[in-house]
Amino acid sequence: YDVVTTVEPKRQALKLAGEQLEAANSKLAEMRALVAELESKLAELVAEYDKAIAEKEAVVAEAEKCAMRLSLAQRLVNALGSENERWEASINRFGDQLSVLVGEVLLASAFVSYAGPFTKVYREDLIGNDFLNFIKENNIPVGENPEPLVVLTNEAEIAKWNNQKLPSDQVSIENGTILSYSERYPLMIDPQLQGISWIREREKENNLQVTRLGNKNMIRVFEQAIEAGYSVLLENLDESVDAVLSPVISRATIRRGKSRYIKVGDKELNLAPTFKLFMHTKLSNPHYPPEIQAEATLINFTVTEAGLEDQILSIVVKKERPDLAKQKEALIQQQNEFKIRLKELEDGLLYKLATADKDKILEDVELIENLEDSKKISVEIEEKVEIAKETSAKINETSEAYRPVAARGSLIFFLMTSLHKIHSFYMYSLESFVTVVNRAIDLISKDKKAVKPADEEAEEGEEGENKEDSKAEGEGEGEAEGENAEANESKYDDIEELSPRSLNKRVIELTDSITYQAYNFTRRGLFEKHKLIVATMLCLRIMLSRGELDPEEVEHFIAGKQEFSPMSDNLKSFLPEQNWAAIKALEVLPPFTGIGSNMESDALQWKKWYSEEKAEAADLPRQFKDIDAFRKLMLLRAMRPDRLTTALSHFVKVNLGDEFIEQEPFNMAHTFSETNPDTPIFFVLFPGVDPTPDVERIGREKNITIANGRFVNISMGQGQEEIAEKTLETAAKDGGWVMLQ
Repeated sequence: YDVVTTVEPKRQALKLAGEQLEAANSKLAEMRALVAELESKLAELVAEYDKAIAEKEAVVAEAEKCAMRLSLAQRLVNALGSENERWEASINRFGDQLSVLVGEVLLASAFVSYAGPFTKVYREDLIGNDFLNFIKENNIPVGENPEPLVVLTNEAEIAKWNNQKLPSDQVSIENGTILSYSERYPLMIDPQLQGISWIREREKENNLQVTRLGNKNMIRVFEQAIEAGYSVLLENLDESVDAVLSPVISRATIRRGKSRYIKVGDKELNLAPTFKLFMHTKLSNPHYPPEIQAEATLINFTVTEAGLEDQILSIVVKKERPDLAKQKEALIQQQNEFKIRLKELEDGLLYKLATADKDKILEDVELIENLEDSKKISVEIEEKVEIAKETSAKINETSEAYRPVAARGSLIFFLMTSLHKIHSFYMYSLESFVTVVNRAIDLISKDKKAVKPADEEAEEGEEGENKEDSKAEGEGEGEAEGENAEANESKYDDIEELSPRSLNKRVIELTDSITYQAYNFTRRGLFEKHKLIVATMLCLRIMLSRGELDPEEVEHFIAGKQEFSPMSDNLKSFLPEQNWAAIKALEVLPPFTGIGSNMESDALQWKKWYSEEKAEAADLPRQFKDIDAFRKLMLLRAMRPDRLTTALSHFVKVNLGDEFIEQEPFNMAHTFSETNPDTPIFFVLFPGVDPTPDVERIGREKNITIANGRFVNISMGQGQEEIAEKTLETAAKDGGWVMLQ
């Protein structure tokens, strides 16, 4: 009973709990199934959401990418937009050039190979006639106005050469081009040392070695340079070259593998790719054997008249307008640097575009930023170039006022260089002539300084006001720009302004001074019999440059042409047949048309003039009574050559001045004032002439005497060479005078 009453309720309770548990588990299962279903739906929704978000982000990213590409494309277009027209024109030009490339390259190759030894006139004839005619006759395509320099070089490279001291005239640029692009080693004909100065500057970065034939270390210099790849300058060659250098000059190399060897003496040397040889001669008209001309490229660096004129103009402006000269020099340097920089930027820009991935060019931010920077710099430089051109034009306009001075200097120098045709003794260097020009300017510049011309209106009362205003402006600018600007302004504050009228007068003074000083310098070294000839040549050249004489008449006068023909009996009585031939030759000139028949019809008047003791001063017969002085000289040369010397002296006096004929006695003190430690005095003596007392007298005035050991007089003879050399070395080191007799 107790068990039943106790256990049974528990059993019932257990059963009820089991049922409840089963119901609860059933409900739990249902809930779990529902949760699983809901989680599955949630996962699907989350996946859809994530997909939608991803698609959205992808679309946004693509939009941003497109926006960035659009922005970069716009920047690229902006960076290159201004280049479009120029590049399009360049493409068209290159297309045209491509069609005539064969002829252009052939002409350029012939120019480099053959034009070097010739002067400007012959080069133009060689290219314009011989080469071009050959090309056209053989139907080789060539442009209308082919220019070898355009094929071979560009403005940037020329600017670089100019910065390295190569003169900027056309012939010098042609020479630089030939030297740079010839496979053969160059031999420079350079009496004025223009080319050698450029080579020294150009090759200094390649450790230029300078030597000459006869130098005991010459072979060692070549050996080291060939193997190390240095440049060698073989200067002051005569008309022969040491045979040991023939393999080098002819580039007789031996190839072994990738290396090339060359034989110098008994050694085989490894030829470095950077080795260069430059040969130089001071001879103005050398005659080299055919093998040298075939193995080397002869280049004529002899200065041209136009090139020298520009150089003398630079000297004059430096003396007269140092402020302008400095500014122009800086501008030229700047312009040359701009050309080089622009070329580098353009090449860099094109290289970046050419090497960029075409599919990703609008994603390359660095490339576009670099292009923008390059373009920005390029635009800035172009703006500066335009400003510099304007400034340069103003400077040139002012400098051109002194052009007549430079033209006269160039004319005189080329007259001096032609005097060797009279006598081989008459040789003059450009360096000595430049010294004369500087001295001529200094002689009239002690009390005057010439600067830019002012307006004529400024000559009177307004001139002072303008000066005060400009001074005030200068002070204001100086305060704004700082102490450096003030220092630069004060450097030239002693220069006096000249009006156009005063400037013209100044130019005449400079021209006259250079003319006389250069002639006096030349005359001092002339033989007496040649002085009138040189004075006449100078006078004729000056008058030709002014347009006062007819070149054909001058040529006829100098040549003394003759044309033999029968002579009438009334002329035979007083006129030699040779003189009649000279008269007949004059008839080809318009002023003397019919002079022969006039002499025959008016023989008495011509006989009277011919018989005059001083025919140059007597009146000519009626028809020729009013001819000018030069044409009267032409008649004298034909009929009375015995009076030509006197007539020429008078002609030179009238047109140049008495001082060009009447020479002052030699003045040792005056000559000494023109010397310096780099310029020795060379006395050409005749029997009975001894300059030693004059030299000793000048020495005593300078406290340079034999007694104090600062003056040494050596009579040269056998065994005196070593003594003279030691004496020269001592005097050069310690100071002193050495006279060698």
